[in-house]
Amino acid sequence: LILSQGETIDLSPDHALPALPEGIDLVLQGDKLVYISDSTTEKERQYHELVTPRGGEFKITLPDGTFVHLNSNSKLRFPKNFAPDKREIFLSGEAYFEVTHNEDKPFVVQTNKCNVEVLGTKFNVEAYSDSEDFCTSLMEGSVRVSDKGNPSETLVLAPNQQVSLINGHLQSKSIADFDPFRWKEGLICFKDMNFKELMSRFEKCYGIHVIIENPKLTDYICSGKFRISDGIDKALHILQKDAKYTFERNKDES
Repeated sequence: LILSQGETIDLSPDHALPALPEGIDLVLQGDKLVYISDSTTEKERQYHELVTPRGGEFKITLPDGTFVHLNSNSKLRFPKNFAPDKREIFLSGEAYFEVTHNEDKPFVVQTNKCNVEVLGTKFNVEAYSDSEDFCTSLMEGSVRVSDKGNPSETLVLAPNQQVSLINGHLQSKSIADFDPFRWKEGLICFKDMNFKELMSRFEKCYGIHVIIENPKLTDYICSGKFRISDGIDKALHILQKDAKYTFERNKDES
């Protein structure tokens, strides 16, 4: 957790929550950070950042009661107190949201590609800053997604729909498989996925870059699930038994 003044707090399980600066009311409940109050008297908004390492994840309850589950290798920037007219946060990476309903105060998730506006709902946003991919998937309620590069292009989703940004245009479809959202359970799940796409998933999850030198591997189709905390090396060793390849890591493990 990076506070507005730049102070960094380690929230890993083996670290206790230190004494916090005056005016910052939060408690650590297991693997979840909870903000206590939602005062809107600030003249200048102070922002905090929650950053998850590769292979990690974290949960947070924001000052308005909204629950956020932040996936691996992701960053959430949010104000200590929300503005009177809207609740705006910034996401780089992937997160699942359960937004506290407030008709008078819309909740807006800003990413580097699109904005997602809601009143109260449950949804998943994937928008890693180092990837061209953007996807919002709606479980409950309603969201409006707008393209930051073309604000006039918007889509409103119904439950069990998802929208992606493809070739500069927003395209929606029904959610056919909910297994990809099991990252909240610490799992990477995949079904009939080609090897190249799976490596892209690993890149986002673990913050690494995968180079596939054997062209025959790109179309190798695989299904299964891995526990994220087991690490990419274990996953690659298991896939290796069927796909018949070798791999090596850089010295800096990138």
